Amino acid sequence: MRTITASLFIALDGVVEAPDQWHFPYFNDEMGASVGASLTAADTLLLGRTTYDSFAGAWPEREAQGGEDAAFAKMLGDMRKIVVSRGELDFAWRNTEQLRGELLESVAALKREEGGPIAISGSVSVVRQLLAAGLLDELQLLVHPIAVRSGMRLFDEGSSSIPLRLVSSEAFTTGVLNLVYAPAESAGSASYEDAKKHIA
Repeated sequence: MRTITASLFIALDGVVEAPDQWHFPYFNDEMGASVGASLTAADTLLLGRTTYDSFAGAWPEREAQGGEDAAFAKMLGDMRKIVVSRGELDFAWRNTEQLRGELLESVAALKREEGGPIAISGSVSVVRQLLAAGLLDELQLLVHPIAVRSGMRLFDEGSSSIPLRLVSSEAFTTGVLNLVYAPAESAGSASYEDAKKHIA
């Protein structure tokens, strides 16, 4: 079965909205390598409508310009791209299609297809739904040492918690933490009486 990994830039206060306004001062070779690795490992890119519009508005032009990021832009163009949207879309960027049907059922079917890993970049609404449904295999959070203090946060109000386990962690020289999580079983219940046994 194919796996799905989502990667997000996130501030210390949980804000994930408009990272282009606050994360670039922290973007160095370490982050570039991490972001590149998560995308080059996949053969399919799953995107929400807003993220797709942002990508399609930038990367085809960068590929055509032939600058230093043209090879990365070409890789994105060559990938299969699937866009989640309720409305009918018309795509100019090559190798792009729209996800048909209900999101969770369609993504579950996509995971059963033959193929390699699936990557999600940004697309917070999609990530939230897949994470809550247990369809996300890994969540990569690039935690920036800044409190943005306004904007959409990754986790919204919900009726149930989402337990996760830490798969790997790495601290970049900029202070960014590269944290990778996977779904986990519930940690169970405990009380202060249980916790105080561990207080020195």
